[in-house]
Amino acid sequence: MAASKPDTDSVSNIPEYEYGNANTTTIHIDSFRKEWLKRLQPSEYSYTAEDEDTFHANFAHETGISVDTMRELQKVCSISSLRCHPEDEQPDPEVVPEDSILKTLVERKKKQDYKSTLKISKNRHELYADEQERLATTMNPEAAENRVPEGDVILTVNVYYPATFEKFCYVRPHVTLLLLGSQKLTELRDAICCASDLQVYGEFSNNPDVAPDFVSKDHYKSAFFFLEGVFYNDMRYPECRDISQTTITWAKANKFPSYTQANMEDTTLVDLKVKVGFPYLYCHQGDCEHVVIITDVRLTHKDDCLDRTLYPMLIHKHRIATQKCAVCYTFIARWCTVGDQFAPSHPCLFCDKCFRKLHYDADGNKLGEFLAYPYVDRGAFN
Repeated sequence: MAASKPDTDSVSNIPEYEYGNANTTTIHIDSFRKEWLKRLQPSEYSYTAEDEDTFHANFAHETGISVDTMRELQKVCSISSLRCHPEDEQPDPEVVPEDSILKTLVERKKKQDYKSTLKISKNRHELYADEQERLATTMNPEAAENRVPEGDVILTVNVYYPATFEKFCYVRPHVTLLLLGSQKLTELRDAICCASDLQVYGEFSNNPDVAPDFVSKDHYKSAFFFLEGVFYNDMRYPECRDISQTTITWAKANKFPSYTQANMEDTTLVDLKVKVGFPYLYCHQGDCEHVVIITDVRLTHKDDCLDRTLYPMLIHKHRIATQKCAVCYTFIARWCTVGDQFAPSHPCLFCDKCFRKLHYDADGNKLGEFLAYPYVDRGAFN
């Protein structure tokens, strides 16, 4: 299978909106990166921070202000002028002073006073409110070879839930990932978590204690990304198959535009031609299809995580309600039964404890007629 080389002459180096605020025209990511580097000074994307005196001198020069005005700004905008407490104190950051004059703190105090009147426990949205901030803090690697090179690009990628329902209502992305332009498409593929990869195929009602030999991702390793008319197939393992060939053959038979193919493991993200904001396809497990949208392409800067071993970096994960057991309504479902005379519905979900108590006697013998399949809840990724 020959890798497809991007035709950089047919695309623009600078993204422009194709459909109003929806998606851009097609761009070649590496050409876009080189265009940024050509227009910027090396100091503007360097990881080395300017010293304070140099920063103030450059700021005064660019804004055209005098030396006296710059000194006044330094005094008025200094950190010490924002302190609400003596310099030698270390107050609790969660406690807002009663006599604060800063508008932001006054509003925060009002919110805290209002919450104190509500008799509710802290919810998970408050517990994880700083999740993105904690994950995206600056991290420098100990080894120099693990440092992200200056001038690399970072792509923000949204991966959505598979559209497997008649009425699909999950419009939020399942996960949001940050990837480096120097990374391979296979690294994006490996970072996508999906319940279908953990599914166990087989019927285990006669002996639920039998451990399965494999989960789906260990056996069905074929997958592809479809981006701008190119199928990028994962062919890293001997078990992999070109599952895009069926679509290509069908397209030729129905006189659709011809599609090309490339290997996922041979393609870096900067080699891609894409539209920012446009929905693309990721397909695995034969027919499990996810929408993938690249929402941002930008240069790295000194405030990013500079440890390349931490990419792809997960910065957001959508949490969904778990499917509870139909008997106890407490534990997460682990079994799905079909044709079950003991179940209130068909099919029906059970936790492991209720499943065994309802369907087997004290000696572990099966009671009644039913089919039982292992169930993987999507809420397990929470």
